[in-house]
Amino acid sequence: MKKAIFLILLSCLFQAEAQSSALTMADSLYATGSYTKAINFYAKVGSSRGNLQIARAYNSIGNYDKAILQYESLMDGSPELQIARFELGKLYLKTKRFDDGRKLFTSLVSDDANNPEYLYYQGESFRELDQSASSLVAYKKAVEVDSTHLKSIFQLGKYFVVKQETQEALKYLNLGLLFFENDVSLINLKALALFNNNEYSKALPFFERLLELEEHKPHIYGKLAHCYFKEWDFEKSKNTYHALIRMDKDDPDPYFNLGHVFLKEQQLDSAKFYIKKSKEVQDPSFHREYRSLAGIAREEEDLKGAFEYYKLAFKEEPSDYMAYYQICTTADQLFKDPNLKLQYYENFIKKFGPDIRYFSERAKKRISELKQELHFAKD
Repeated sequence: MKKAIFLILLSCLFQAEAQSSALTMADSLYATGSYTKAINFYAKVGSSRGNLQIARAYNSIGNYDKAILQYESLMDGSPELQIARFELGKLYLKTKRFDDGRKLFTSLVSDDANNPEYLYYQGESFRELDQSASSLVAYKKAVEVDSTHLKSIFQLGKYFVVKQETQEALKYLNLGLLFFENDVSLINLKALALFNNNEYSKALPFFERLLELEEHKPHIYGKLAHCYFKEWDFEKSKNTYHALIRMDKDDPDPYFNLGHVFLKEQQLDSAKFYIKKSKEVQDPSFHREYRSLAGIAREEEDLKGAFEYYKLAFKEEPSDYMAYYQICTTADQLFKDPNLKLQYYENFIKKFGPDIRYFSERAKKRISELKQELHFAKD
């Protein structure tokens, strides 16, 4: 009897040692990225921890279907195993099973409402399901639980920036920047929130800070240049647009905007050069360039040139009522024949009259004056 018990104990000891050895080997293989070999050793162990590592290994090699099955099997055997539920929930999101993720994270939040990660991923599930109101509630709760929860702060800031609710956006972005002052995503969102609210002087230093942090992206240069322009710092605006042009010589916008900086300085030759350059580098739709060139021609008192540019602008964009109205007013100044002037104004009424009330009224008033002029000329 004693001998039998001894043999049983000895067998258990050898089995425990074998499992321990297999677990050690599996952990070593997992740590060095040999996931398939690690799975084989974890399978020999047969413990909850081993099964969890098998799920993680399948996840690491991208076999998400097997990883999900392994996690779900773990949950069936140990429903209280929160780490497995948490990792499965994230895997549901990765594989676009958003409603499954929502259910799982809602369950986790129910078990532990003070875990900001559970709340954040619950918010992510709702966001992917286009349930914005519920996602905002989850993100806000995550921040209430942990005021430094960067991912939730970012999502809240981004949402309110997109919605152009500047004060709400700044509330969360400023909170995040208290703890993460050099976080480029938060700085970028704050700069955009202020820029979109036309607070260019306040946005400017944040765009400058992004460049200091090596965020050399075209949209940053473009908005920074516009801030300088709005603050009447034309030299910095020009330098920044030139930097943007060096980044992409085929983007028409920097040339166009640079032309308007020179126009603001009344440097008309340079303004024409850059606006024409914008026309040259872009696909053939030059509506805005022709209108700007028409405006410059008017500044130069070149009515004939302005008239031709306005006609070209309208040809490019036949729905632009302002371009056609400018054709009318320029023709009114350029030509002597009142019949010709009358023809342009009447065409404006035919094309746009019912929709453009203010300019239609002005056109009708001028039509009346021209008809009266013609009447007196006959007399």
